[in-house]
Amino acid sequence: MEHIDLHKIRADGGYVGQKVTVCGWVRTSRDSKNVAFAELNDGSELNHMQVVFDKTKFDDKTLAPMLALGSALRVVGTVEKGMKAESVEILAESAELLGGSDSSYPLQKKRHTMEFLRSIPHLRVRTNTFNAVFRVRSELSYAIHEFFHKRGYYYVHSPIITGSDCEGAGEVFKVTTVGYDPSVKSEEEYNKKDFFGRSAGLTVSGQLEGEVMATALGKIYTFGPTFRAENSNTPRHSAEFWQVEPEVAFADINDIIAVATDMIKSIISHLLNNCADELKFFDERFENGLIAKLQHVVDSDFARIDYADAIEVLKKSGKQFVYPVEWGLDLQTEHERYLTDEYFKKPVFVVNYPRKIKSFYMKQNPDGTTVAATDLLVPGVGEIIGCSEREADYDKLLKEITDRGMKLSDYANYLDLRKFGSVPHSGFGLGLERMLMYVTGMANIRDVIEFPRTKDDLK
Repeated sequence: MEHIDLHKIRADGGYVGQKVTVCGWVRTSRDSKNVAFAELNDGSELNHMQVVFDKTKFDDKTLAPMLALGSALRVVGTVEKGMKAESVEILAESAELLGGSDSSYPLQKKRHTMEFLRSIPHLRVRTNTFNAVFRVRSELSYAIHEFFHKRGYYYVHSPIITGSDCEGAGEVFKVTTVGYDPSVKSEEEYNKKDFFGRSAGLTVSGQLEGEVMATALGKIYTFGPTFRAENSNTPRHSAEFWQVEPEVAFADINDIIAVATDMIKSIISHLLNNCADELKFFDERFENGLIAKLQHVVDSDFARIDYADAIEVLKKSGKQFVYPVEWGLDLQTEHERYLTDEYFKKPVFVVNYPRKIKSFYMKQNPDGTTVAATDLLVPGVGEIIGCSEREADYDKLLKEITDRGMKLSDYANYLDLRKFGSVPHSGFGLGLERMLMYVTGMANIRDVIEFPRTKDDLK
């Protein structure tokens, strides 16, 4: 259906005085004796376009269903200057009701709670908030692809169904073609009947396959859905989320820290330049000072602290933390927030974590107790990126897999990479949704995913 995006009309002053055809949904409306108004939105921008209906051209019977909230219209009219400076509106000459609505439409003229909007994911995107969230999500994804493309990385696709658990934590959604069968007495019997002839699950990370590709292509990144069957019902956890994972050959931990820093600054700069209206909206409605916070990240030199030193800072803080602070324990969100929000007041890389609390594939430091791993912590959120140099030594990697009770057969190909032309290599993972929460000020991960998949919720 031929029409012009409302964003294009507003951005290009040359449309004033021109006849145009537009489409959109009615967000608000009001009626009077001689004229009626409808605010249209087609999803192309945050702002609505006012359409003016002269009642000498439209009778009440025809006009009434067009003014119903949620109705979809096709309007032909002339673009005119509005009452506000630099604003435009459309004086309707004809209009067609493409899809009607009625008083049962859930998004009436009132303020809705986020809890209510989560109950109607199929409609909530029509609100200003979620319209803005998903435009920013799209732009953020583009900025990530652009960043890596400009720097010579190859975009590769890792499998969604896999036979290995990258993190070794057992938080994998099982994939099977075999239903319940009381005659089957063992997992081995089930696996023989299954499609792959062995246990399979949804991927928790594309890292292991990414390492394979990096050993041939040099610099790669994956960007796709990942799945974690974590029994966590928190504002920060989702069973399905998107993750970008670069992998770089001939790179140590310092090299990958530089890549992560450059990427964060680049994509935030892109959003500041290309999502100004949306970020202003979030600054006003959800996180006062958001734009200043993001600009501060772009302008700041990121801090760096050893894990052991971070533990000492936390112990000396005078804070009463809920979770204990001891060397050998992982940092919790409250610890991360103190380091970023109060101590450094800017993003910080925490480096050299204890070996026992990190994944099997991370390079062991000479001290034998820590690994070349780092988490990037940012103010307001905490951890946003997990980085590490990968263990390139065959014997050390083999021992780590064995000591953790992992199946060697699941990682045979991965071990082969250390047999044939092994090189230092590093990578990181950035959760798209966590990043989106950070740049929009949205407090709950359910509000930055179109259709969130969380425990006990599959709408």
